[in-house]
Amino acid sequence: MNKEEKDLVISDLTQKLAEYKNIYVTDVASLNAQETNKLRAELFKNGVLMQIAKNTLVEKAMAKSGRDFGSLSDTLIGNTALMFCQDMKAPAKVIKAFRKTSDKPYLKGACIDVDVFIGDNQLDALMSLKSKNELIGDIIGLLQSPARNVISALQSGGGKLAGIVKTLSERPE
Repeated sequence: MNKEEKDLVISDLTQKLAEYKNIYVTDVASLNAQETNKLRAELFKNGVLMQIAKNTLVEKAMAKSGRDFGSLSDTLIGNTALMFCQDMKAPAKVIKAFRKTSDKPYLKGACIDVDVFIGDNQLDALMSLKSKNELIGDIIGLLQSPARNVISALQSGGGKLAGIVKTLSERPE
């Protein structure tokens, strides 16, 4: 690979690192061509783009992207495949499902928005993360719950109060 080709790869990676907020760094070294194609197809179905690149080029692209990847660049050892996605859980789900038939891909690390997760043991944590919309929905549900309880109490209490007033008004003096 000559310098111009390397510059093109770095430029492409830099653009993707800036465009996608969710990036997974994985190792797919022991997968054969058929397994790699199967993994790519599953990732594609779930809106994930996978790109294999040399570690030095990935490291240079990370530096040029202007984002803080923390210690994620320390995971760039051995073979590296990057997974870019909009849905932060999609790669974790595909990796977990794919591992039912293989021990790879191995998760080296991930950068989700601004948070960095290092190590394969973080896969379950990545799968359980909630998206911004899910968190907003949870908060709205929590905020609505007390209001619903108050309205329900007033409606049920209103019938009781009306019954008491009616009973008192019908009572002989």
